[in-house]
Amino acid sequence: MKSHTRRKFLVTGGAAGLLVAIGVPALARTLARGAARATAATAVTEVFGDGIRLTAVAVEYDAPVRGDGLTASDFQVEGRTVTDVYTSTSANPADRADAGRFVIVGLSPGDDNALLAEKLQLQRAGQASPGGAGGPGKAGDIPAYDTVYREPRASVVQSGVLAAADGGVIPASGHALETSRVENLIVDDFRQLEFHDPATGRTLRYNLFVPKDYDPEKSYPLVLFMHDAGATSDVTRTTLFQGLGAVAWASPADQASRPCFVLAPQFTEIIADDDSRTSDALDTTIDLIRALADEYGIDRDRLYTTGQSGGCMLSIAMDIKYPDFFAASFLVAGQWDPALVKPLARQKLWILVSQDDAKAFPGQNAIVDVLAQEGAKISRATWDGTWSAAQFREAFDAIDAEGSPINYVTFAPGTVIPPGQSAAGASGHRNTWRIAYSIAPIREWIFRQHRGQPDPQ
Repeated sequence: MKSHTRRKFLVTGGAAGLLVAIGVPALARTLARGAARATAATAVTEVFGDGIRLTAVAVEYDAPVRGDGLTASDFQVEGRTVTDVYTSTSANPADRADAGRFVIVGLSPGDDNALLAEKLQLQRAGQASPGGAGGPGKAGDIPAYDTVYREPRASVVQSGVLAAADGGVIPASGHALETSRVENLIVDDFRQLEFHDPATGRTLRYNLFVPKDYDPEKSYPLVLFMHDAGATSDVTRTTLFQGLGAVAWASPADQASRPCFVLAPQFTEIIADDDSRTSDALDTTIDLIRALADEYGIDRDRLYTTGQSGGCMLSIAMDIKYPDFFAASFLVAGQWDPALVKPLARQKLWILVSQDDAKAFPGQNAIVDVLAQEGAKISRATWDGTWSAAQFREAFDAIDAEGSPINYVTFAPGTVIPPGQSAAGASGHRNTWRIAYSIAPIREWIFRQHRGQPDPQ
């Protein structure tokens, strides 16, 4: 008799009556032992420059599945575009393998409903959106929290026949499996904690990433990331959901070459305002870093600060009040009173702003002018926000070759605005940090800096 492949014979697959093709030998083995089946589904999220998105569903089976032969047509996810399908040993796509009990169903991050952030209609009288016209408010104000993050959910159907690792098959099914768990890539690696500051009397919620193979006998750098006013919230993980400012430093790739602690406070009030004033969160955050340095093996000569918009402004204020505290600062889309910034002239700074930013661009120009008048060596460049990683690397190498302790980079007009998005309002402002924390060589530069030492290059 002529041999047959597993797709030569049609049988009824499941209660839905779907016709699927499997071979007689495989079918016999399946009927004899009972087909493996899907037991659960996990929603997998990933943080991008503009926020957290649902990017995959991990379907768990009660027996290993073979990865060869899987195609995007083997699964359907309601309302989403399936881009890739492969096996894994866990719900984390990084554990991809030739066979495993999990099938990762990749989803397009560009789908309209992939982004989990939702803007709320403000209802509290007398309160304004932190991203509204006229600025975020005054330092210490508690704004209306205008952004929430939807619980990631998906409904997945196995529409194709899968090959089990034991040689059997897993018939297609018309049954929709709802996600019941969530795997937040990198975000779940942060701990959510509270700091009760005896000096200021404040309680500060924060997220802390501890290096995976932390050794208390070693000494590690720490990166402080502070969010913008738009992420002001009483939900501790909001700062991790809103963009790459914190999670970029904790990514597996970065940690493999530069293990470090990452501290991301969650502020419930406006921390810095357009009048160059801060809330008392400034001193509480400094006190928190000192407490963490007492608790863990943290190198006090390799403390770094970064922030976007209001977080950038608080970084500047910290650098002014505590000029010898941080080894370097990455300042993204901020401003400050130029009359106050002279202490920054002797510090190591990487400043990044868009020329489409109506406030921060002239504000940073004024700051850099003061630093130049104070005798600081400053390198300047204009970059294109649409560049590839290789192009950013080439541009970085060019400015880095000048060996300046202060680097001032601006994005050319129009280059941070996504296609189809208006440049009106604060678009040029917010889209600066959508790109800023994805530029790997800037993160590398930050870690080259040590307090009290020249850049070792």
